[in-house]
Amino acid sequence: MANEAHPCPCDIGHRIEYGGLGHEVQVEHVKAYLTKCPVDAGKAVVVIQDIFGWQLPNTRYMADMIAGNGYTTIVPDFFVGQEPWHPSGDWSTFPEWLKTRNARKIDKIGVVGFCWGIIKDAEDVYSLKNPTLFIFAENDSVIPLEQVSLLTQKLKEHCKVEYQIKTFSGQTHGFVHRKREDCSPEDKPYIDEARRNLLEWLSKYV
Repeated sequence: MANEAHPCPCDIGHRIEYGGLGHEVQVEHVKAYLTKCPVDAGKAVVVIQDIFGWQLPNTRYMADMIAGNGYTTIVPDFFVGQEPWHPSGDWSTFPEWLKTRNARKIDKIGVVGFCWGIIKDAEDVYSLKNPTLFIFAENDSVIPLEQVSLLTQKLKEHCKVEYQIKTFSGQTHGFVHRKREDCSPEDKPYIDEARRNLLEWLSKYV
């Protein structure tokens, strides 16, 4: 149990000597330890560090163990570059230290997807949990207008959050991100508008 002299019931225990099977990666300003499953099973696990940080060999050992059982595993640095707690630290300062290591700094996440997996047949897809913007092309051979009409109907019946469906005249599949900005003058206004709509939606909800 925690007490005033030792306010966190967390002890480093045995620090194992372990090099790791994975490797470090960096996405923007966040570093992480990544171990890929020997046989890709299409499953992944995010391992959340303890107060001793994402580089603790014990944590990496656990990540590698999980990866060896069929999961691509990643250990992000949730302290985002800040120093982890040191085992010899003064525990009386721990509560104040902990206030500066807030793993919930990111309280909103936006998801942007193109093409794959947008429309499924399962009914629960139509019961959206978060505000969603759909951008479609009028001349899309992959997602024809019949599917867009069905989506519109189902969302009206089931959806309880805000959503918007936009269909762009004369455009083809992937026009938002697969056409260059200097494409034909006829297409450019639609591309610009769709990208602007995307950014406005993110700005509104994320």
